[in-house]
Amino acid sequence: MTIQNCQLGAGVQLAGGFAEGAVFLDGASMASGAHIRPGTILEEQANGAHTVGLKQTILFPFVTLGSLINFCDLLMAGGTSRHDHSEVGSSYIHFNFTPDGDKTTASLFGDVPRGVLLDQPPIFLGGQGGAVGPVVTGFGTVVGAGSVLRDDVSEDGRLVLPPSPEEVYRPVAPASYRQLSRIIAKNVTYLANLSALESWYRQIRRLFFTHLEFGPLVLAGALVNLTDIRAERIKRLRVLAGHLQPSDEGRAQLIERIEDVAEALAVVDGPAPADLVRLCGAAAGNGRRYLDIIGELDAEQRIAATEWLSGIVETQQQNVAEMLPALELRF
Repeated sequence: MTIQNCQLGAGVQLAGGFAEGAVFLDGASMASGAHIRPGTILEEQANGAHTVGLKQTILFPFVTLGSLINFCDLLMAGGTSRHDHSEVGSSYIHFNFTPDGDKTTASLFGDVPRGVLLDQPPIFLGGQGGAVGPVVTGFGTVVGAGSVLRDDVSEDGRLVLPPSPEEVYRPVAPASYRQLSRIIAKNVTYLANLSALESWYRQIRRLFFTHLEFGPLVLAGALVNLTDIRAERIKRLRVLAGHLQPSDEGRAQLIERIEDVAEALAVVDGPAPADLVRLCGAAAGNGRRYLDIIGELDAEQRIAATEWLSGIVETQQQNVAEMLPALELRF
């Protein structure tokens, strides 16, 4: 295994391959043939079988990937333990590059405000399939094997068996962006979730990293990656805007205000619930582990945490929606 400029927590197992600019938290693992590129964070006990490619990928604790998978430009949450985890079947692909050469395609499988609490049903993406980004799925989603997911699954707990697409035969229309409002909304939501996750790392996870050997260095690596992931997503928005023609008011507005949009998508923060900070700080000081404490939070503490993080997401969404009224963004 070649490891270049990565941060590894305790008990990480990397069997073979190449990793650069990635962060592996305690107990994360990858089998042979791994190709892990910058902007990747594997949280506790996230793992993959052989020949997995990741880049700009965030996997929450326990997420499990099968073999022969290409799973870049996304965040995946869901599950409560190594026995109840989100899973991606072998030979799965997240399609993240368009014919127009842009990657405004980041997908959310689950979300940050609920996912960090490790109490949501797992997501299952069946093998020999794929997802065409950007898509969003709720927790508890089950996508049948051999299918390609092209649309959002906004409700939780849905079984999805997408039909084969109807045959289409028509002239190629470069940079048509027929669903521009949807693409922009999905990218804004993804960046807003990154803001929520960074706040969680800075205000809650930091309390636990402080008491671990090399913990501050691992935390620093994770924060650098979150910054890099954000920069990549904003870069891709700029590329998309550069492909557009001002053929209607919405497109003209996006072209004119893309730098304002980028500024509005900078990190949005807000103070974590004081009771949660005190609880986690005291527990970390007594040597308690992050996963154990999150698993023990009561209903009131979970509601407060989700409201805090959801507020960050909604604030960022609203800021951009007000900036681009002609696009009529729907979140």
